[in-house]
Amino acid sequence: MTDSEKKTSIDPLAERLEQLTAADLDRALRVFKEKIDREYAAYLNACVHCGLCADTCHYYLTDGDKRSIPAYKLNLVMGIFKRYFTLGGKSIPGWLGAKDFDQEMIREWIDSLFGRCSLCGRCAINCSIGLNITALIRVGRGVLDELGLVPPGLQSTVDTALTKGNNMGIKQEDWLETAAWIEEELQAELGDKSARIPIDQAGAHYLYTINPREAMFFPLSISAVGKIFHASKDSWTLASDFYDATNYGLYNGSDTDAGIMSERLVATMKKLGCHTLVLPECGHGFNSNRWEAPEWLAKKYGFPVKSILEVVLDLIRDGRIKLDRTKNRKPITLHDPCNLVRLGGIVEEQRYILKEAVSEFIEMTPNRQNNFCCGGGGGQLAMTNFSQRRLAVGQIKADQIARTGAKIVVTPCHNCIDQLMELNKHYRLGVEIKTVCEMVAEALVI
Repeated sequence: MTDSEKKTSIDPLAERLEQLTAADLDRALRVFKEKIDREYAAYLNACVHCGLCADTCHYYLTDGDKRSIPAYKLNLVMGIFKRYFTLGGKSIPGWLGAKDFDQEMIREWIDSLFGRCSLCGRCAINCSIGLNITALIRVGRGVLDELGLVPPGLQSTVDTALTKGNNMGIKQEDWLETAAWIEEELQAELGDKSARIPIDQAGAHYLYTINPREAMFFPLSISAVGKIFHASKDSWTLASDFYDATNYGLYNGSDTDAGIMSERLVATMKKLGCHTLVLPECGHGFNSNRWEAPEWLAKKYGFPVKSILEVVLDLIRDGRIKLDRTKNRKPITLHDPCNLVRLGGIVEEQRYILKEAVSEFIEMTPNRQNNFCCGGGGGQLAMTNFSQRRLAVGQIKADQIARTGAKIVVTPCHNCIDQLMELNKHYRLGVEIKTVCEMVAEALVI
């Protein structure tokens, strides 16, 4: 193995870093400038370096490294802004903390903005002056994307979604075969041939999307939703193509990539003529497609967009499905996905549902908007070069779970499920991990 190969095996972006030209850097700085509007510029000039954000970050609380402090990460972005886009930074850079955008700084951007942040937003809601630190770190990631310096595992996930139509690269015939198999299993469970997992049903009220990991590894999640809609007798459908609610463009920082993925769901809604787009138990899928996509696409949706949790809550509250709490007797706790709760506004829906569906519900501490990230968000699960760091910061979540004494951890997000399953094994928690809809399906009275 040559020295270059050894270096690349340790740092998969090393070769690309060494290939950067002055033209590349000029282009990246132009992109940076385009992304900094007046609001973001105000944020970059407003940080008072109070350090209060340190106590909010699961990275810093775990490793104690100053590079993990949110204000430090923000300062990396701020230093480049000052150096190239302020008069003082151009004239007396050393006095103002302005930094050159060179290989050393770019390497630190990669390590901090990708490797020490899950874009969970906890620092932003606890910032003493309300800075949107999460958004600014994503701006930095977008600049790195322009340079081709997104960690390969994360970029590969984006590329697969763009070229194959979903982030797992599932072929259409395989997806249809899986859906048919799930339908057969559901019919057998219910003893009812009318139970369906409908595909491409034109004019259905609900177009239900999925996280492709459900089709690959967690088909019970899809079956649970099918069981709920069968009990409520709702008109719903899945799509044969462009059914992927996930959007890793949120994580690599590319508005262009993100917009393409969200636009596909809009096109599917138009093609099938459905009334409401329903997003699955996927935190970033909800945040991306409910809140961010209209900005990426520069247009409003012409239809309602809801989380499956909002739909299920209405079904319970309206008496269209009935639940028996005694069917779920084990004590359960709830992990709040950052993108769904802190950044998405779906906070009490899952709590209402679980209190109707289980016998014993125990809150984590802290919870709701102040709950800690599981450590798997921000694309961390896809960036294998940071996997040890991801498991280490997950100890905070593992400790939260252990303190509840719960036997089942419920979370409405498949990224969180993947991370929690790893934490369950790594920290020997001895718990089950399930979705909200799985708990509802188990409690259904049919």
